[in-house]
Amino acid sequence: MVGGASDARSAADNASDPFAALGSGSAAAGASSNVIDPLAGLGSPARGPSLGLDDLDPLDSGEVDRGLAKLDPLAVRPRISSRVLCAVFGLLLIAAGFGIWWVCVFTEDGQSYDELVWKNLVTGVPGAVGGLMSLVAQSWLVIAISCLFAVIGVVSALVHRRWWLVGQIVVFAVVCLAVTRIKGVLPRPFIINTDSPAANSAPSGHTMLAAACAVILLLAVPRVARALAGIIGVIWSWAVGVSVIYGQWHRPSDVAMSILLVAGLALIVLVFTRTSGMDEPGSRVSSVSVQIVSSVLITGGLLLLAYSAYVIWQVVPGLNISASWAVSGSIVSAIVGVAGVAALTFGLLLALRHITAAPLSRLGLIGAPPAPPQR
Repeated sequence: MVGGASDARSAADNASDPFAALGSGSAAAGASSNVIDPLAGLGSPARGPSLGLDDLDPLDSGEVDRGLAKLDPLAVRPRISSRVLCAVFGLLLIAAGFGIWWVCVFTEDGQSYDELVWKNLVTGVPGAVGGLMSLVAQSWLVIAISCLFAVIGVVSALVHRRWWLVGQIVVFAVVCLAVTRIKGVLPRPFIINTDSPAANSAPSGHTMLAAACAVILLLAVPRVARALAGIIGVIWSWAVGVSVIYGQWHRPSDVAMSILLVAGLALIVLVFTRTSGMDEPGSRVSSVSVQIVSSVLITGGLLLLAYSAYVIWQVVPGLNISASWAVSGSIVSAIVGVAGVAALTFGLLLALRHITAAPLSRLGLIGAPPAPPQR
């Protein structure tokens, strides 16, 4: 009885001590032979080469986008309000472009204004300004510099692997090229006798090229260079636009229509921004330079357009008779008006490009955005 009790206590102690079986090799072997493995029926895994992270199949971009969209929709597409703004302003700019063309083609005052500026701009500006305009009014120079801007934008998009943005740029370029073909379709009725060609000349192909390439640069450059790209777009579009009027290639309405059409088409393209057409989620922050420059350009553009409209209103009585006192006012209003159109359109493009490329969300900020306290 004593021996039996001793054996029972020993067995209990061994059962309570998980390391008791390590005391003797033979005992451990005997004990292990009596233990039933519940996983034995699954078989032993086949021995083979270990798999690293590089051997795992990566998720395709579609799965990543769907996952991010479930976590935060703003990670893969802009806010609906931003896209609506792009669509509304895009259609308004296109309508404004055709509206200016209609007024300057189908009204006597409009044709008289275009004719007065077309005929007298070449002699109505100072010599130094005229020399600069003559320099810019070189077809090869306009094409070379404009294409350089476009190449910089495309290369930037390719280097950063922004494939959706590359597609947007291609569609935008093709549509702009197609729009230039309406020049041979739009009518120009005979209302007054003119020295300028009687055929329709709107829109201006060189102005559209300059503005479109500047837009491509603005769409493609990183956030830190967006404001600078907007300023470049204003200066280059204005310089080319005024120069083609100075060289008597186009009328003022042709230039204004061209810039408005390009900006409107660009905003329509921004409506379809998503995924790699946007900034990386971890790099999305507000841009002080974009806020300041876009605000200045929009405000300045509206003021310039208001001043240009006021001067035109003052010279309207002398347009039909080509009064000498109306010449200087017409020239100033045309130069200021083209500058106002360029500033307003690129200011809008700069602001709307940033809010479509970098919507601030929980994935785009370091930490959660500010929120009201919970009660």
